[in-house]
Formats: sequence, C-alpha cells, structure tokens
Amino acid sequence: MATFVQIYQLVILVVQRVFLVAALVLGVVCLLDWLARTRRISPFSGISRFMRRSVDPLLAPVERRVLRSGGTPGSVPLWGLLAVVVAGIVLLSLLQFVGGQAIALARAVNGGPRATVVFLVAAAFAVLQLAIMVRVLASWIPSLSPWSPWVRWAFALSEPILAPLRRLIPPIGGSIDISPIVAYFVVRLVGSFVVGLVARAAY
Repeated sequence: MATFVQIYQLVILVVQRVFLVAALVLGVVCLLDWLARTRRISPFSGISRFMRRSVDPLLAPVERRVLRSGGTPGSVPLWGLLAVVVAGIVLLSLLQFVGGQAIALARAVNGGPRATVVFLVAAAFAVLQLAIMVRVLASWIPSLSPWSPWVRWAFALSEPILAPLRRLIPPIGGSIDISPIVAYFVVRLVGSFVVGLVARAAY
C-alpha cells in the first residue's frame, strides 16, 4: 500500500511539472502569436512568418470555433492557451480521481464497516465529479452523441446539477458554457463538507 501511494504521488508530481513547463512554453508561443496577429510586431518579421507557418495551422480548430462564436482572430491564441490549461486540469483531475479512489478503497477495506460507509459517500461525490469531467470532454468531440452509451451516464448524472446553474450563469461570449466548471467545484466543496460530517458521525 505504501509503495503504491509513493508511486502514485511521484506520477502526479511528474505530470504536474511536465504540464507546468508545457503551459509556460505554450504561454510564450501564444503571446507571440497574439502579437503577430494583432500586428504589434511586424507581419514581415521572422517571428510572424514562423507563427503563420507553424503555429496558426495548429490553432485552426480553435480559430474555427472562436469565429463561429463571434470572436476575433486576434483572440484565438488566448483561447488556445485557455484550452491547454483546461485540458491539463482535466488530466490532473482524472489522475487524482483514479489514484485517490484506489487509495481510499484500500483503506476502507482495511478499516472495517465505518470506513466503508465513509468511502461510499465520498465515492458518490467523486462519481459526480467524474461525470462532469466526462461531459466536458464529450462536448469537445462534436461527433459524440450525448445518447452514446459511453457518455449517456455522465449526462444523466450531471444534468440535474448543471441545469439550475445554466439558468444562473450566462454563457461567456454567447456560446461558451462555464457551468460545468462551476458545478465541478461546487460538488467538490459540498462533497468535502458532507464526507467530513459522515466521518465524524461514523467515528
């Protein structure tokens, strides 16, 4: 058990460092691309030519979505950076979810019935968080139907939470729905509070 925890913590640490370095590099690239697109640096400079040749094709999917939403080409690099940050957060969250649940299950098995009750309550909230993450990932794949058996369960579990939030939180830019992000953190906070209460009651 101790060895598994150490390996898991090492994997999380490595992924966090890799993501941080990648985010910093991509942040610089996106800043340079933004400067080139907004003509704050000469469009005939080597940097601008490099951005048009190498970076802009990679941002083409983001650009199409931004333009369809009424955005401007100059904002595309910033949205690209935001997409990278969100993807990194999702990846780290998935790793933490899988590893955390494995550790919690092992402790529950060794801790007896009370520990099992606490684990089941915590797992229920963890599944809700996972459903929200799966729904966000599914929204990035236009060809994936909400009725697909792969993601239908996530929509069924998350919709009762997201529907009220959507009525309270308007989309950014008219089409970018941030309610799943808010819902994720709300579920996480409420889950921590409820699990704490159950743990105190059980012990």
